[in-house]
Amino acid sequence: MSHQVLALKYRPSSFEKLIGQESITQTLSLALNQDRLSHAYLFSGLRGSGKTSTARIFAKALVCDQGPTSTPCEVCEHCLSANENRHIDIIEMDAASNRGIDDIRELIESTKYKPTSARFKIFIIDEVHMLTTQAFNALLKTLEEPPSYVKFILATTDPLKLPATILSRAQHFRFKQIKQSDVVNHLCHILNLENIEYEKEALEMLSRAGNGSLRDTLTLLDQAIIFSKGYITPENVATMLGLLDPNQLETIFTAILSGNKNEMLHIIKELESYECEIVIDELIAYLKNAFFAQDRRFSTLLYERFFKILSESKSLLYINANNGFVLSLIFFKMIEATNIKTIEEMIDSLENEKFRLPASHVKAEVAQSAETPLTEPEVVEEVLQVKDQGVTSGMLFERLCDKLLDRNAELGECFKNCIRFVSFEDEQLTLTSSAEGEASKTLNTYYSIIKHFVQEVFGLETKIKINKIQALPSEPQPEPSFDPNYEAQMSEAELSANDQSSSMMESLEFDNEPQSESCATGAMMAGKVEIDAKEVLNTPFVQRATELFDPQKIQIRQKV
Repeated sequence: MSHQVLALKYRPSSFEKLIGQESITQTLSLALNQDRLSHAYLFSGLRGSGKTSTARIFAKALVCDQGPTSTPCEVCEHCLSANENRHIDIIEMDAASNRGIDDIRELIESTKYKPTSARFKIFIIDEVHMLTTQAFNALLKTLEEPPSYVKFILATTDPLKLPATILSRAQHFRFKQIKQSDVVNHLCHILNLENIEYEKEALEMLSRAGNGSLRDTLTLLDQAIIFSKGYITPENVATMLGLLDPNQLETIFTAILSGNKNEMLHIIKELESYECEIVIDELIAYLKNAFFAQDRRFSTLLYERFFKILSESKSLLYINANNGFVLSLIFFKMIEATNIKTIEEMIDSLENEKFRLPASHVKAEVAQSAETPLTEPEVVEEVLQVKDQGVTSGMLFERLCDKLLDRNAELGECFKNCIRFVSFEDEQLTLTSSAEGEASKTLNTYYSIIKHFVQEVFGLETKIKINKIQALPSEPQPEPSFDPNYEAQMSEAELSANDQSSSMMESLEFDNEPQSESCATGAMMAGKVEIDAKEVLNTPFVQRATELFDPQKIQIRQKV
């Protein structure tokens, strides 16, 4: 007996033997058992997913002597002739070679005659999307209202090419891509029946090359059996298909993660004989397996970077770029991707770099500290807190005034006239303020700019503490019950007891004007119309509360 290819030898002959299409087989089986049959069916899906095999099994189930049934007897004359593809009432038609209106007219004419021996006359039209527009139009009426003994089973790999009038007249079953695990298990079953030794990793490579098509995978398996001389190994399959050896993939990623550019150049020269697209697909498959295996060498961010590099590189192949150059770009970009820092790491490094002293200054400071007695640690500590070696806090305050004057002349003059430097120690800048009226309003309006330059000159962790200097009022206060400078009248000890955070210190800044976290928000808040304190005191709610509690003082705070 002549050799038969595996795809034909192990073609499924019943619904139970179909691989990877459980939902479709269940629906068709229930329809047969409950006798709820349609007059037309449409099977669409990837090549090698089981469309034609399902159509033949369904046709056999319809003509079986025990049918219609989901489990044909396989012994009656109808089942035997259907298995041998010679049943006179099961008519298969290839629409790719019989696509004209004359062929459809002949088919329509044959539907007028009853089946010869079976209960149904079944027409299986494969690759139905190849029919011409005129042929589709001629088939519409018959497909919509065929005789009761006629069943149509249409099969196609491209249902989008079918007219909507055809789709609406048939039950549409979409065949999905077969899972790789199901394909591998089926290959193991076949090789056990054929008494051929194998390694499962080699079958996984064949399944991946088949792209979800069982027929394509079985064709490759036939080729692998011949090439491997009866023992299928990953090395033989990789050589046969032109794929990368698993050990070679491991070597590539080891070189990438270690940043060994010399070894990578040697690997690129070895890969010039491979197709670049196949190499990219193999790299993606390796990363996928490593991700599911939770390989600790790769982080989630690194997976995302590598996949983006590999995906973008495929576009270079479509413009006829040199394969070796594309591979070089891929590997060296992946090496650089391992050195890219996250946003948080970049922020931390920039902050450390900003306040890091030069190496020469550090050595000089170490030598100076060795000669300096231990009785003066405060001087060393203050010097290390600033950005420049040997600059005093007073000089830094002068620098702050210059920066504010350079930024805004009005703000700089106001700050220089109203603010006085007290001390800077333990990352706390202590100032005194004598600002009142318009000067106080100006300082509050540009507070975010002042805070920005304070942190730039004195350090990001600098906290601001302002003590209000009690100035002689130029005119009496209009409302004695409202004291906007109540917080400035508190003693420094009371401020320290209540000051639990730097934000509380900064809230004691200037009168009761709003403070903002940025220049933009400060300008917007300053542009708003503010409510007068008198209006707040004259509201019915405040007046009623005053009558009930008889407070000595009323304090009004701006809501941020």
